[in-house]
Formats: sequence, structure tokens, C-alpha cells
Amino acid sequence: MRKGERVTAPLVSVTGLTVHHGSAPILQDVDFSIAPGEIVTIVGPNGSGKSTLLRAVLGGLRPSAGCVTRRAGLRLSYVPQRLVLDATLPMTVARFLSLPHRVTPEATGEALARAGVPGIGTRQMAALSGGQFQRVLLARALIAQPELLILDEATAGLDQQGAASFYRQIEQVRTQTGCAILMVSHDLHVVMSASDRVICVNGHICCEGTPEVVAEAPIYRALFGEGTQGALALYRHHHDHTHGPQTDQQPGSGHDHGASCGARTTPQGADE
Repeated sequence: MRKGERVTAPLVSVTGLTVHHGSAPILQDVDFSIAPGEIVTIVGPNGSGKSTLLRAVLGGLRPSAGCVTRRAGLRLSYVPQRLVLDATLPMTVARFLSLPHRVTPEATGEALARAGVPGIGTRQMAALSGGQFQRVLLARALIAQPELLILDEATAGLDQQGAASFYRQIEQVRTQTGCAILMVSHDLHVVMSASDRVICVNGHICCEGTPEVVAEAPIYRALFGEGTQGALALYRHHHDHTHGPQTDQQPGSGHDHGASCGARTTPQGADE
């Protein structure tokens, strides 16, 4: 939550979330919540369970244990990591935004402007650059006027400058609409300053905290490899435990606004 804001009921509460893939634990005993208007970034190495966590928040999977509770009537939108369209399919941006439900030209124009690509409604989807395509996906998500916007590696494939520009747009979206934002990212050096809170996941929550401006990040290099020298990790990070091998899954797009709960159990081999 940002400074000066009064405490309000969370949009989403995750309590004791545990998810298995077969007998292997993907996430163990995860607890966190998302407040209205808050930007939360989830980070972690490949296979750490980040996308699985998003899928649980979206309601696309039933946890093995624990609950995901979404506020009644919560308006939620999702921007995927990528969307593949047939390049030979003639489809304008405006037509794409009107699928599956027709959207007025006014709503289309407003969404594109908020996504930072005004006036491209007549362009062909196949002719867009990677950055423009992601902005259109963002515009599509904004049409629903979400209270919570979820993004899964939305800058994958963009260069650092394009990613930084996209994240600046996300900050503007929060300012203009007041919606909360939950996103997964590996772009720590450009995304952290946009976050109110960062949650580091590696099968469970390793740490979470308010971002800080930090110039050299030994912990980031420890998690993501020594080749990340010079990147910024703008958060407090403390490890007092070890990690076992984890697997990850890609998120689905189901939206079940309510609670997704599993039996509260302590599976064998739990990573404490």
C-alpha cells in the first residue's frame, strides 16, 4: 500500500496456498494479499512457481491446500506473456478489441490512449511491432475497467528500453485508473522502481518488502546468476533457508471471482 493511504479490505487474499504437480510440490504454504491500488511484482528464478501463483490468483487451478479469496464482484483483467495470431488473418486493432464483445469506438480510443498507443485502431494486428502488440493487449485488458490488472511477463521479447517504456505506462495506468497491478517479471533493473511491494518466490515466499534503490545486488546475482552484474534489485532480500528443486506451469485464463480452496494439509517433502 502506498504511503498516506488508509487501510482497506484486500482485493485478493492468498492463505496457506500449496500446489502440487503430481507428487512434486510447486508452491508451499504461500500467504500474501493485494490491496486496492497497489503495484505488486513477483520475482523468482525459472521454475520457482511464479506463473503457477498467478494461475491460482486468476482461479485457473484448484490448490492442493489453502485458499485464494477474491473480493466479491472483483473486476479482474489479464495480460498474457504472449498471444499468437495468424499473420495472414486480416484483423484491425479495433476489431481485435471488439472480440468477443463489441466495444464502442469511444471505449476503444480511450483504452488505446491509456495503453500508450492512441490512434492505431485502423492498423492491422499483423503489422504491429512487438511493443505495440503488447500495448494493444494491455488496452484490451483495460476495456473491462479492472480493479486488478494481472500481467505475466508482459515484456517478454522486448528490449530493455521497450520494457522500461511499458512499465512507465503501467505506472500511468495505476495513476489514471486507480487499479491494483500484480505482475511477474524478470526485468528487475527496470521494473522494481514501479513497485510498491516485491514478493520473491522460489517454491514459497522467500521474502517480500517495499522497493529500495540499490545499485549493486549480490542477492539478485545469487538468484539469477553472476551474469546479472550491474542490474538493480530494488528491494530487501534475506534468505535463511534452502530450496529444493521446483517445477513451474504456465497460467490459464480462467477467472473465478470468489474463493479457490484446497484441503489444509502438510504434504510429505514440504520445503520449510
